Amino acid sequence: MCGIVGYVGKRNAVSVLLDGLQKLEYRGYDSSGIAVIEQAQIVVEKSEGKLANLRDKIKDMTLESGIGIGHTRWATHGRPSDANAHPHTSQNGKFAVVHNGIVENYLALKEKYLAGDHFTSETDTEVVAHLLEKFYNGNFAETVIKVLDVLEGAYSLVMICADEPDKMIACRKDSPMVLGVGEGESFIASDVSALLAYTRSCMYIEEGELCILTQDGITIKNHALQLVEKEIHTITWDAEAAEKGGFEHFMLKEIFEQPEAFKRTLSGRLHGNQVHFDEFSLTAEEINQWQKIYIVACGTAYHAGLVGKQVIEKLARIPVEVEIASEFRYRDPMMDEHTLVIVISQSGETADTVAALREAKMHHCKVLAITNVVGSAIAREADYVIYIWAGPEISVASTKAYTTMLIAEYLLGVYLAQQKEMANLDERAAILEGLQQLPEVSAKLLTESYLAEVQRAAERYGMAENIFFIGRGMDWAIALEGSLKLKEISYIHAEAYAAGELKHGTLALVTEKTPVIAICVQKSTYDKTASNVKEVKARDAKVLAIINEGDTQTAKFVDQTMEIPKINNFVIPVLAVIPLQLISYYIAKIRGCEIDQPRNLAKSVTVE
Repeated sequence: MCGIVGYVGKRNAVSVLLDGLQKLEYRGYDSSGIAVIEQAQIVVEKSEGKLANLRDKIKDMTLESGIGIGHTRWATHGRPSDANAHPHTSQNGKFAVVHNGIVENYLALKEKYLAGDHFTSETDTEVVAHLLEKFYNGNFAETVIKVLDVLEGAYSLVMICADEPDKMIACRKDSPMVLGVGEGESFIASDVSALLAYTRSCMYIEEGELCILTQDGITIKNHALQLVEKEIHTITWDAEAAEKGGFEHFMLKEIFEQPEAFKRTLSGRLHGNQVHFDEFSLTAEEINQWQKIYIVACGTAYHAGLVGKQVIEKLARIPVEVEIASEFRYRDPMMDEHTLVIVISQSGETADTVAALREAKMHHCKVLAITNVVGSAIAREADYVIYIWAGPEISVASTKAYTTMLIAEYLLGVYLAQQKEMANLDERAAILEGLQQLPEVSAKLLTESYLAEVQRAAERYGMAENIFFIGRGMDWAIALEGSLKLKEISYIHAEAYAAGELKHGTLALVTEKTPVIAICVQKSTYDKTASNVKEVKARDAKVLAIINEGDTQTAKFVDQTMEIPKINNFVIPVLAVIPLQLISYYIAKIRGCEIDQPRNLAKSVTVE
């Protein structure tokens, strides 16, 4: 989710780069930088914090280059700092690189090819610059191919070489970029919004293609350096629509970004049937000393914790309690050095969660953080950190951060079981296979035909004043998140109930005017949930059921169904929440609500 801009032409590259980076600020970032070639030398300037800091740093400098690359960084490897900001350079200063994504095997590459090199950052990206120097044979394009042959992971890369100052080279794998075609100039960016002030003629890069940008135009080659013909597209979006990738709202854009976010969260962490975390390593002895686990979080992160409880207890066989962070430290919880506290926060700055973390540390507990923001308070103060790498969320209502939190918990659950040698090996392997399928399978929930089903449901139930969500087990945890999404952005009174609790009072509220959304995907609780659904149907409620693909029974006693594609049933909560996110979005749209910034709410809650 970092921002990339590159330019070659007759304009002042510095101005183009800074302007383009400003257009990408909405994506979220923690540092920025530029590199230009001037008099056969690469000049790099970068700064932690806002783009204004970089502007101040270079305002008195005279840089007249016509070629350069720029970057706004969202930290994944290494805390936010000047040193970790992009661009990164080779040791001899001949190469500069900007990068979106993750180089999964950067540690192995350091060991194999770059032993003895001096690295100035904590990032995975700097390895690419060093490899360019290591492999350079006098031909920039051929050298890039050699580097790509040893890289593993997801990336968009843009590179410049002082010895070939008339060109820049770009490539991508699982990370988007767009090319801009101008008269006597060429552009590249991670997002079309950075280009619209200069050109509306664009080309899209496919995976494995090598793009060579010069003043005279853009040449695209395949991995064998054979020419590839490309169609030029005309962009008709305005600047605001471009920031949203053509989507009407950031929330919808972020829902659609989930397949790519899943890839990032899994990236580099699966080795065969084993889970590996670069961030930390735990032994069976260390894990076995924990007699209890608390998961502490707020809001959406708390709902993720409810799924995590069931994952960890099932796989690692350690008792888990899930606590609301704002309540945790006020009830004198029983914890000591034999307790692991897991804190979950998208921003890593949630005030109540930070306070809970500090309370746990006072009781000598080890703390593991699941967060999206490198260098955040929670990341700095925890003993262990799992970054979800969801990329920045602009919309207040969390979508991709929630689902990637779930994936992080599945990875942690399998890791704890693996280290303890708990759970059947085949069972762990099946869960990991299901996780690996998530990026591809989740895309099926974002097709035009599926969205049409969601919109029909939204039109049917969108003007209700009260909606109930029901489910059992992990389905109930997903129901809680679905109801929160709906109330956040549509202002409908929505409540989620464990389906078996309906008869203990709530059933009195169910009438023909009370739609019910039933999550019925957990096979272990399906029969009981089906019985509860029939109870609300007997009170004339309209029921929308979220079901497994191939379930032919539920449609016989509900009003509408939406299928979840086939996948390992234990990991299906990651998928089951996506239609609930979409339903909330389309209902809010029907009701004319402010979707990205709902009333009274903030993205990061930094006060208690």
